[in-house]
Amino acid sequence: MSDPQFEGASVASSAGAFVRSGSRSRPFPLGVTIGSDGLGANAAVFAPAQTGLTVHFRSADGRWSSVPLTDFTDGVHHGIVPGLEAGCLYGVWPQGRSLHGAPEKSQLLLDPYGRSVETIPTDAGVQYWSAVVDPAFDWGNSSRPGIPLRDTVIYEAHVKGLTVAHPDIPEELRGTYAGLAHPVMIEHLTALGVTAVELLPVHFHIDEPHLRSLGLSNYWGYNTLGYFALHTEYATESARSAGPKGVQDEFKGMVRLLHEAGLEVILDVVYNHTAEGGADQPALSWRGLGEQEYYRHHQDGSYADTTGCGNTLDFSQPWVVQFALDSLRYWVEEFRIDGFRFDLAVSLARDASNRFDPWHAFLVAARADPSLSGVKLFAEPWDVGQDGWQTGRFPVGWADWNDRFRDTVKDFWLADAASMHDGGGAGSVAHIAGCLAGSADVFAPSGRSPLASLNFITSHDGFTLTDLTAYNSKHNEANGEHNRDGHSDNRSWNHGAEGATQDAAILRSRDQTARNLMATLLLSLGIPMITAGDDLGRSQQGNNNAYCQDNEIAWLDWTRSGRQRKMFHTTRSLLKIRREFLAHQPYSYPTRGDSSYLLWFNAEGQPMTQEQWGSDRVVQLLLGSPNGILDGLIVVNGGLKNVDVVLPHPAALREFGLSEDDVLLFDRRFSTAVTDSRRGRVTEGGQQDHVEANTVTVYRGRG
Repeated sequence: MSDPQFEGASVASSAGAFVRSGSRSRPFPLGVTIGSDGLGANAAVFAPAQTGLTVHFRSADGRWSSVPLTDFTDGVHHGIVPGLEAGCLYGVWPQGRSLHGAPEKSQLLLDPYGRSVETIPTDAGVQYWSAVVDPAFDWGNSSRPGIPLRDTVIYEAHVKGLTVAHPDIPEELRGTYAGLAHPVMIEHLTALGVTAVELLPVHFHIDEPHLRSLGLSNYWGYNTLGYFALHTEYATESARSAGPKGVQDEFKGMVRLLHEAGLEVILDVVYNHTAEGGADQPALSWRGLGEQEYYRHHQDGSYADTTGCGNTLDFSQPWVVQFALDSLRYWVEEFRIDGFRFDLAVSLARDASNRFDPWHAFLVAARADPSLSGVKLFAEPWDVGQDGWQTGRFPVGWADWNDRFRDTVKDFWLADAASMHDGGGAGSVAHIAGCLAGSADVFAPSGRSPLASLNFITSHDGFTLTDLTAYNSKHNEANGEHNRDGHSDNRSWNHGAEGATQDAAILRSRDQTARNLMATLLLSLGIPMITAGDDLGRSQQGNNNAYCQDNEIAWLDWTRSGRQRKMFHTTRSLLKIRREFLAHQPYSYPTRGDSSYLLWFNAEGQPMTQEQWGSDRVVQLLLGSPNGILDGLIVVNGGLKNVDVVLPHPAALREFGLSEDDVLLFDRRFSTAVTDSRRGRVTEGGQQDHVEANTVTVYRGRG
């Protein structure tokens, strides 16, 4: 028996009313689905508080039509819309609410599931329209690289900023999806040794009103207006002129080429709030369809904002969870995306009482969903609400941005070093040792290994690696907020001069510190993330909040000086060492139940004592393997003096099957010292090697 809710749907258009007997509309999937019978598209929009919705659209011949959605199921308005097909612009409007002028001259509500958002200039500014897009694309023989978490190295980048100033990329491709996949860019990424590109938001986004009044823009893009739509401004002019499908095809072509080069694509996504901003701003989509259902509110009806952006999507509501999951599935299934980084992820896991729940339905569903199986999930584990800091508390299957790692490493190599140079005290190696070991103490309580630690020292937000060594204070005057914006707790050190300098000694000292930071990041257990340009010594002139700087402040500078080239080679060498070490390890490394393959020694080559953990600035970390191979030795000298370090003696390694009669050799492979004349030197275990002050030195062990 047929379901009567799908039968006899009445359809009206501006050309006249008619009834198509036997027409079937469905409340799923949400959005617009083009039918195979050529009789129209199924439109379904969640708006439970509205008495009815009308779809207004422009057909391929330029005519405007209006069709009410006559069916209603569980809060979803749905109906068959004849003439609504690929290439059409459309919007929706609640029945019973008057429009200010003709539909084509009004700002209608966007379909939350719209596959494209098109911007139409008007005398009053711009209009935003949803668009229907044909998803067909030839993926050829490409497939997802499927890089294991253990081998993953992330390169966080902005689509435009990465290539807009690259002199070797054709001008028409610079700053675009196509430019990111140009052979020159792929060669840089693969030569460096990263395995994934994490893109700052590529969902369609708009500028906040206060930025427009300052003549600035939201360069980073954390202000989403379309969760199923690409940001069109990152497409080439030729792709944009071809319409929404041209933009989608260019992006998919970028993914295909990156995959063919063995590189994964991870998207930074912003499901915590929408571009509709505070309650005083215009309704563009969700607010006009179901404000109470989509947004989190206090008991008095005002917005409960845990994002600092004016509103917060309410993930205690099942339809908001469904909305986010549907969006994620779309990007995985249609665009073959390999992973996601969730901005202010704590807001996505707050329950009906606005408390963080590590077993929140969204977190569990994102991990359990078959379409998202194998997709990498990275949480920014904080927001600005009460109890907003939750690093280490996300569930199995998720990895957290490890801000404790970030702050500890900066303290050790920057704040502590500055204090010592001024005659003050400094912390011991204990905390940075925890970072090298993958912050196991942070993640073990949630049942996770060090592979849940997304290690980073810099990101899009904050100082670049170079600026950490060149500025004591932020310099955000260009943002138009009198330097009030951005973090003041930067834990940076200018090494004796604020900003640019020609002092050779200061520059050498800064570069050595930058190498120490990069070495700690890339040699630590966990998943490292490099911010684009840190491998090239990029500076933002002391701006630590360049979210609104779509200019040379935030773009990468590809005119490589000798210092920039040296930083690139340093980063590449460290990544090569990391790959060589991990190649000998099982995929369960670095843990085997409660056991570890990490052994800690003092400068005398003896196991660290409790007293030394609390005071010393020198430590040796020996990294072993379950088969007894001693693959790596890392020596950290965070002091101001050179040290003759006794390398571990075989007698101290009985648990690896060695005895005092065995010979263990250490091949010096790398040092962050200004000059390393001892590179390549082989030292027998139990013998001394000279380690320079304020350095990281790496050896490979062999029997």
